Amino acid sequence: MFGFLIGAVVLGYAGYAAYAPRSRLYGRTYLGAGRGSRQLALTYDDGPNDPHTLRLLEVLARHEVRATFFMIGRFVVEKPEIAREVARAGHVIGNHTFNHPNLIFCSPARVRSELEQCRKILTDTVGEHSRLWRPPFGARLPHVLSVSRRLGLEPVMWTVSSNDWKISTGDGIEQRVATRIRGGDVILMHDGAHLRMGAERARTIEATDGLIRRCKHQGYQFVTVTEMMEQEAGGRMQEAGKA
Repeated sequence: MFGFLIGAVVLGYAGYAAYAPRSRLYGRTYLGAGRGSRQLALTYDDGPNDPHTLRLLEVLARHEVRATFFMIGRFVVEKPEIAREVARAGHVIGNHTFNHPNLIFCSPARVRSELEQCRKILTDTVGEHSRLWRPPFGARLPHVLSVSRRLGLEPVMWTVSSNDWKISTGDGIEQRVATRIRGGDVILMHDGAHLRMGAERARTIEATDGLIRRCKHQGYQFVTVTEMMEQEAGGRMQEAGKA
């Protein structure tokens, strides 16, 4: 009986780790700059989404903030001009697979196909873009991360989730994020929804506006995930030079 309980606990943790954003049981993923940093990275999943991605771009431009957008390939096919607008505005674009499947249930060949199809449509649509990618639902197992690394892609998770798909007000989303920020965070939000084009994201846009105002007042700086990574790498090189 005791052995059965231990096995159940191990299996339960293994399943939890496949989705938990901070878990590295199945491989390394990027989780931000770490506490103490005054940088924050806004990230948006599941776009491009008509019309809310464009409205979000207006808010970000007003605050002179650049963000990181993890796009679904099939939506880029539907709305290529919106994807181009994101790129023209100077935001970082990453891979969120072509169809947004749960990759832990996909074979290595399917994982590769999803990532390669998305990368191709992004390249065809916006040209050169980042090597960042985010697993749909945050779901990953060793074979998922192994395939992505062979493709030269860098997996990015998050440290703060907005839960903007289920909180009913912009203020509620803003409050949830603001109370969880510790510095150096990668913040998960959504400009679209994986099930369909045209998903309602007005609350996320409202929350973004308020969150940027609040956090800038508190002395935080908003950067893209790429910028956060580059500054971290530069800091490590400086420390190595002092050793």
